[in-house]
Formats: sequence, structure tokens, C-alpha cells
Amino acid sequence: MLRIDNLSYRIEGRVLLDGTSASIPAGHKVGLVGRNGSGKSTLLRLIAGEIEADGGKISKPKASRLGFIAQEAPSGPASLIDTVLAADTERAALEHEAEHVTDPNRIAEIHHRLADIGAYQAPARAASILAGLGFSETEQQSPVSGLSGGWRMRVALAAALFSEPDILLLDEPTNHLDLEAALWLESYLAKWPHTLLLVSHDRNLLNSVPKHILHLTGNQLTLYGGNYDIFEKNRREHRQFAANAFTKQAAQRKHMESYVERFRYKANKARQAQSKLKALARMETLEPVVEDRPVNFDFPEPAELAPPLISLEKATAGYGGPPVLKGLNLRIDMDDRIALLGANGNGKSTLAKIISGRLKLETGTLSRHRKLRVGYFAQHQLDELRMNETPYDHMAALMPKSFEPAIRAQLGRFDFGKAQADTKVGDLSGGEKARLMLALITHDAPHILVLDEPTNHLDIDRRDALVQALNTYSGAVILVTHDPHLVELIADHLWLVADGKVVPYDGDMADYRRVTLKSRRQSSAKSGTDKSTPKTKEGKQPATKRRRENADLTTQKKAVEKAEKRLAELNAARLKIEAALTNLGLYTAEKTDQTARIAELTQIHTRLSEEISTTEESWLEAQQELET
Repeated sequence: MLRIDNLSYRIEGRVLLDGTSASIPAGHKVGLVGRNGSGKSTLLRLIAGEIEADGGKISKPKASRLGFIAQEAPSGPASLIDTVLAADTERAALEHEAEHVTDPNRIAEIHHRLADIGAYQAPARAASILAGLGFSETEQQSPVSGLSGGWRMRVALAAALFSEPDILLLDEPTNHLDLEAALWLESYLAKWPHTLLLVSHDRNLLNSVPKHILHLTGNQLTLYGGNYDIFEKNRREHRQFAANAFTKQAAQRKHMESYVERFRYKANKARQAQSKLKALARMETLEPVVEDRPVNFDFPEPAELAPPLISLEKATAGYGGPPVLKGLNLRIDMDDRIALLGANGNGKSTLAKIISGRLKLETGTLSRHRKLRVGYFAQHQLDELRMNETPYDHMAALMPKSFEPAIRAQLGRFDFGKAQADTKVGDLSGGEKARLMLALITHDAPHILVLDEPTNHLDIDRRDALVQALNTYSGAVILVTHDPHLVELIADHLWLVADGKVVPYDGDMADYRRVTLKSRRQSSAKSGTDKSTPKTKEGKQPATKRRRENADLTTQKKAVEKAEKRLAELNAARLKIEAALTNLGLYTAEKTDQTARIAELTQIHTRLSEEISTTEESWLEAQQELET
């Protein structure tokens, strides 16, 4: 079990974690969520031991192996396949020893252990993972140093998956993937057999992989059962209940305090007034629910233009060598919402550059409406921002004839208040830089938005805000993204970019998911076997021992399930008592047994809280025994 006990951490005087605790049982897959800047990545670094906490501790099972992708991507002359194979340090050490050892007994021990951990199938398994992440057989033999940073991070992800650690920490693993690789990873992690702590803002991934959600907000961690959609529903209901309870309690307090003030000195009412004073003293003070500040984006509305905005005929484009795209016959109108599908390297970004006017055709014709304005967003543009200037400086440079209120209004469309607008870009987070780029590219109300991975640094709330803004925007949208949820909510048309061509895709995202996963499985099969499911490293055990261990596991699993069921029952019962205690009628009714009823409900609430605490301890003990 991974346990976080009373953990505190501050950075530059800002509190990220404040005496918070959580427990993640072995084998659980957990999504870690929270708004940008809440401290999710910091928590992963604390668990990985990269940084030290200010207080509290993090404990892991003894001898457990932890996998965490470092910020620095792998490099060097080693091939992709060798880099991934080297991630299994035990296998690498044994194979190195086998090359030099001369003792026959030790040689036998080494080969027996290599067989136990599946070392002889390791190259095929590594090749399968690399294929799933988009590397061809030829590319797997090339040196890592020849790859760009994003592709090298894919190799790092492949190495982490191949090593199959007992606890795997993943921080936005889809950020460097295309849609096809992201779909494969989602399928792979859904079958992951070990503990997984996943930071992601990809709603599809958070719904498909985790069975629990760990929410980081207000410097505290709260563990919820279910995937992201269930978490969102439960949290919304909990907050509504808490808000209602606070409102009721405030009304009750006001009524009781008024009663005491009016009758405490009257002989015939003094006893009842004293009773209400005691009830007030016993009443637990509820805190008001502080709603998260809503996030809204707002794209300026462009003037309507007659169709088509852009048309391509017999067009060919490339970069001086063989054409990347050829025979393009395409048309874009103002009401089009188009998502580009296809693996990285097939020409999606090339088509985006053609539409945005950043790449000229080699042959063919491109017709553009003479008043057309295009807003183009790409990840590399974030690196081109001037780090020593503020968002206000950037926007003022694009709007030289505008006064300050208009400049700040455009920044405000993308959630920039005055303080943030006057902060140096170098001090902004990745999500804040992405929002700044969206504000900059839309300052002149473009008729077409070309968005190449616009959500990489946006949290879920801001992704939702982007979806809402795009769905109310009246111009055309060309979208390249690894997020299938975004495609499903925005795109009306799908274009497949593959084999140098761009053609309409006859199907929906569910069809494309099936085709993509089938293709990746076939690529895996070329490596020797289908490794779509992670493999355990243990060798075979005698049948009697295996049956006995299975029986023990069944017993422990039943104990865990029984404790979980009892906890659910107790929590439901406590909620009913709390609802009764916050009922205004309980305190206003003129009944002789009113005080006794309040005392009875309070005692029941105390007893239930004590039993919940005891049952939670039993549940944790059962989980630990199950792990053992």
C-alpha cells in the first residue's frame, strides 16, 4: 500500500500540501486530478523521492519498485529497442553477468532466473510496446539521439511500461502522443496489473483507466471511488448537500438564538431556552461551501464571409524532398468543424500550415477569400513567447491602435485578470502560456481557427471552457488533437491524413478507435506475439502451492469487499442522521421530547463516526494482508 501521512510541502512560501493524508491499496489504478498549479506534479515528485517534503511521510511496501518518467528525455547512441530493454535493470545485470561468469552453478542460476522473469521474451515485448506508441520496426533500431524531444519522451514512456514497476507514476503521459498512440496507451493501461497513479486532464483516459480518483484541492487530498464521471457526479452531490446543510444550519442557529434572546429570562420559558443553548453548543459548526471560480473563454466573433473560405485543387506540398501531401482537393467553409486524424508524421501539421498560410504549395492551386483571417495555434509557438515581457506587452504589440481597456478586455476573454496580465511570461505556467497564445491568435477575430494540440497544458475545467467557446464560435475550426473527447464534442467532419492523401473518414470516433487498436495489435504481432496486455514476471509455481495461495487471496479479497460494503452502509446511515440533525423542524417544534430526540440523534452520529473509523482501520488492515 502507498500511504501518504500528514504530508506538507511549500514552494516559495506558497502552500501546496498542508498536512494531508491518503492511502492507495496495492493494485489500485488511481487518477490524480486538480486544477493547474494545485500541486499534482509536485506530489508525484515527492512520492518518487525527487524532492523532500516539509513534513509528514510517504511509505511504500518494502522492496517495491517504483517507475517514474524523468523530466529529462533519454538520449545517446543506443537504439530505441536497447534503451527500452535496459529499463529492466535486473535482466540487464543478469545478462551482463552471464557473459563473464565461469562457475557452472552460477550460470545455471542466472539462466533459471532469466527464464522466471521472462527475459527471453523481453525483446518481443519491448518491440510490441514501441510499436503501440508509433515506432516502426526500422525506427526501433535507430539511435535515440536522432529523435526530437517529444519522440524521445515516448521512448521514456515505453521504458517505464516495459519495466513493469510495482508502482507506476505517470504525469500527463498523452501530452507527447498523437491520437492513435493515445488510444493504444488507454487500452494498455486499462489492463495494467499493478498500482498506477495517473495525472491527466484527458477525460477519456480518466474514465477508461482509473477505478478511483484522488482529488487535490485546497491543499488536501480526497479519495473517491469510480472513474472521473462518477467522481464529478459524487462531488457535485456532496457539495450540494454540504451547501444545503450549511444553509439549514444557519437558519436553525438564527431561530434558536432569537428564541433564547426572547425567552431566557422568562420563568415559564427559561428551561426551554437553556435547552436550546445546550443544543447550540452541541451543534457542529459547518463551513460554507466555497465554489471554484468559473472558467470561461470567449472567442471574438468574425464577420461572415461568402463560401468557400479556402479551396485546394490538385495541390502538392512538402519541404523540398518527396511530397508530404499530394493530390489535395479540399474546401473549407465558415461553418466547418473538422478534426484531422492520422498518425504523427503523415502530414496533419503540414496541412495545418497550408491552411494557415505558413507553407506554400509546390504544385496546384490554393484559393483564399480576400478578407480571410486565420488564427493558428501550435505548441512550438509557446517557446517563441518573449519571456521577459508580460501578456499585456504581447497583446499591446498586436493592437497598437487600441487603448488599454480594449487590450485588457481581449486578455480577459481567456481568464487573464490584471495581476496575471502584468506577470512576466517566464513566470507563467504551461497552461497560462497556452491561454495567452489563444488570446493572441484571436485578437483580430479570425474566420478560421487552426488548433494543433491546443489542450496539452490545460486542466479539465479549462478544456471544458475551450469546448464551450469553440461550440459558440461562428467561424471554421480545424483541430489536431490526441484527445478523443475533444474530437467527439467539437468535430462535425473527420479527415484522415495518411499515405500522402487527405480524405473524408467514413465513420465516427468509435470506428476509428477500433481500427487503430486493430492496426497496433497487428504491428505488435509482427514482433512475434501480441503483447497488448502487460505480463507478470513471476515463473510458474507448483499447482498445490498456487491453489493454496489463490484460496488465501479469495479470503482476503472477501474481507476487503466486506469492509468496503460496511463502510458504504455506515456512511449512508451517518448522512441520514446528519440530514435529521440539520432539519429545522427538530429545533422549532414545541414538543416535550425534543431535547431527548436531539441527544439521541447526536449519540447515534457519534457511534456511527466511531464505527466508521474502526471499519476503515479494518479495511486498511485487510488491504495490507491482501498485498502481503
